[in-house]
Amino acid sequence: PATSRIIKTVFLSKSNCILNLELFIARRLSGKAARKSSTSSTILKIAVVAIALGMVMMLIAIATGLGLQREIRDKVVAFNGDIYISNFDGNNSQETITPIPIEQDFYPSFSSVPEVTHIQGVAAKAGIIRTDSDFEGIILKGLGSDYDFSRIGSYLVEGRLPNVAERLTTDVLLSKYLANRLGFSVGDKVIIYFINEANGDLRPPLRLDIVGIYESAYQEYDKAFIMADIRHIQRINKWKNGEVGGFEVYVNDFSQVKNIENKVYENIGSFLRSITVTERNNSIFEWIKLFDFNIALIIIVMIIVAGINIIVALLVLILERTRLIGILKALGSSDWSVRKVFLYNAMHLIGRGLLWGNVVGLALLYAQRYFGFVKLNPDTYYVNEAPVYIHWSYILLLNAGVFGVCLVLLLLPTYLITRISPARTIRFE
Repeated sequence: PATSRIIKTVFLSKSNCILNLELFIARRLSGKAARKSSTSSTILKIAVVAIALGMVMMLIAIATGLGLQREIRDKVVAFNGDIYISNFDGNNSQETITPIPIEQDFYPSFSSVPEVTHIQGVAAKAGIIRTDSDFEGIILKGLGSDYDFSRIGSYLVEGRLPNVAERLTTDVLLSKYLANRLGFSVGDKVIIYFINEANGDLRPPLRLDIVGIYESAYQEYDKAFIMADIRHIQRINKWKNGEVGGFEVYVNDFSQVKNIENKVYENIGSFLRSITVTERNNSIFEWIKLFDFNIALIIIVMIIVAGINIIVALLVLILERTRLIGILKALGSSDWSVRKVFLYNAMHLIGRGLLWGNVVGLALLYAQRYFGFVKLNPDTYYVNEAPVYIHWSYILLLNAGVFGVCLVLLLLPTYLITRISPARTIRFE
């Protein structure tokens, strides 16, 4: 009679019994019973650490890769504009040959293309700076009263910006690279010589006063360009007052710069041409595009490593709990319900790894943002320290992607549960 009551109770509460056994296995997988095996415990810890380290590496790769791309792009755009409008004279050098009248339909407000936020006239003239002991070839960039200094003001390291808004001034802005190389400082005079294109002789020198020193770490610019009043170039080239070498155009969305450039070209007339900053500085922008490949490669490798480790950890758990799986299946539990128990525990391990990875990774990134302890060579990377770009959208997307991929990979090892025979596991135990 007692046996009958037991059997009756088991069959009447079959669903509750299965649920209790599933919870029992879950507790054994994540509780004290799971920690009794030093081998499985070590493997679980390794899996969590692998996921955490992989997450740290992926966060650093994305944040620094995007940071470098944005920092380099912003510097190039700040000193060159998003789009450059010039004469159709076939001149591709930095120096301006043929002037453009500043009186244009699109200047000073490019109303026909609403995406344009600012337009400014500039000019450039090649020259030579000479001192008592040295000389250096430079390009004098002429700035007018319409020049937006707010875009380069953050790069000023000493002195002040030139005042070109009123009368002709001798103010000049020099790069820190040239100042160190030639021994200049704020308050010194710089003498610039220009070549007369007609006979090859030197023109009378231009004497300017250094009022500020900038450092952008954009070496291609710092090594060559100094900035002064555009009226000096107009006088040297014998241009009319109001003529410029070209127009620098800034837009509100860099990702659409090519589409905006097409609109600009349609509204500037047939005698002018427009070119994007990516086309003018093609080598730089092609180089920073390689960062996308490096980021993708690191993410793929880290996900594979994390996936392999979590798969191994799950296989160890399944093999160590073969008898419990057999008992549960003997009482009528389906293969999928048993697999879910192990998947839930694997999700717990993945979540722990992602949590620690985010904590450590974001801590390192914020430390770099505020303290800049990782330095870079500006000759190679155009920056003095590794820039960091942190945005919660890509962090959440990365976490969701890693979690989802690892979970899908875990479906394969849990298939082993369907091959476990209850009769064999119970008999041999």
